[in-house]
Amino acid sequence: MGWDALGQWGADAERVERLAGGSSNDVWSVRINGQLAVARLGKRSDADLAWEAALLQHLDRSGMTVPVPIPTMDGRLFVDSLVVMKYMEGGPPETEADWRRVADTLRQLHHLTQDWPQRPGWRSSTDLLQADTGTRIDLTAMPEEAVARCRAAWARLVGRQSCVVHGNPTNPSNIRMTADRVALIDWDEAHVDVPELDLALPHNAAGFDAAEFDIAAQASAAWEAAVCWKDDYSVERLAEVRAV
Repeated sequence: MGWDALGQWGADAERVERLAGGSSNDVWSVRINGQLAVARLGKRSDADLAWEAALLQHLDRSGMTVPVPIPTMDGRLFVDSLVVMKYMEGGPPETEADWRRVADTLRQLHHLTQDWPQRPGWRSSTDLLQADTGTRIDLTAMPEEAVARCRAAWARLVGRQSCVVHGNPTNPSNIRMTADRVALIDWDEAHVDVPELDLALPHNAAGFDAAEFDIAAQASAAWEAAVCWKDDYSVERLAEVRAV
């Protein structure tokens, strides 16, 4: 059905402008009942989208500012991999103080989701110490030496508390800030993992000591290298992971 499914949100629902949405999704600003919103068309399964929708509704009820799904006219939260979400005002973080606010928001996310189930089909970083694949990660496609480096970084996370992580909060375009709130957008990479993967932020905004920041930074670089393999960005991130 593709974009024809947008009619499920109303006869006057229309696309307005294409937005940056990465390589996995087609993302547009849309108008629903006269209000600006954001629509994302991808290839996720219904189970995956249901997990994401339930998470965003939970965070919204708990007081976080997130792009909650807007239901269709008959109450569905997605149709044929199309999701329509609340539009988030604001701009990216620019200062060290901004990034500290981002760190506080991420810690709120982590606190609210300590018992959340894993996203269907996903693996955590520590799961991948034994498993070879999980959603977009396929360690068999990477050189053995690269896999060993990634697993060495993730092994330092064993035994830590897990929760939902956003998955890509260091990208400023995934954050919308105003004077009174921080909104995290683009939850396409969210899954259950250790919170350190979210907290290797610019300016060490999470306030880690040197040893803990190193653990977080190495694990995060290894994750992004694996999940994006093999584009130029993943090669750059792998170069940040120490050799074994």
